[in-house]
Amino acid sequence: MMSQPAKVLLLYAHPESQDSVANRVLLKPATQLSNVTVHDLYAHYPDFFIDIPREQALLREHEVIVFQHPLYTYSCPALLKEWLDRVLSRGFASGPGGNQLAGKYWRNVITTGEPESAYRYDALNRYPMSDVLRPFELAAGMCRMHWLSPIIIYWARRQSAKELANHARAYGDWLANPLSPGGR
Repeated sequence: MMSQPAKVLLLYAHPESQDSVANRVLLKPATQLSNVTVHDLYAHYPDFFIDIPREQALLREHEVIVFQHPLYTYSCPALLKEWLDRVLSRGFASGPGGNQLAGKYWRNVITTGEPESAYRYDALNRYPMSDVLRPFELAAGMCRMHWLSPIIIYWARRQSAKELANHARAYGDWLANPLSPGGR
């Protein structure tokens, strides 16, 4: 008997989604998987008034939490930052009694406007991507979640349609069975 794939909550945060070819291509396979819930934060909360109990209920219902977003000023878009600060609250995700996410999995899926070579100590951005993403890794640790290596699509606007399709296919394959031995 085959086990069911893990339930994935894909939190998508892009304030200009209509202009992001790369993110739209990446999202397509996710929308076709029965184990994945795609939750577009900007579509749900254009006014930034987040329904915290609803969001926390979604988190409880899923085993793998994916944060898909562009890299904005070495971080994430403003609404996702607000979401992280409000939803991952003390008593829910951290601190005394805050164990609701313990043992779940966290993964960032990020598009950038620059090439991978720009993220080095001796390059334009002065730091490797692992340093840039450290706050997300720390947040996962604060929530007692397992940190999965991020998926990063560098220079997303300059990727050919074929390259984007290949990234989307690999991403979709991972989403279909994210906790398989090769998926972590």
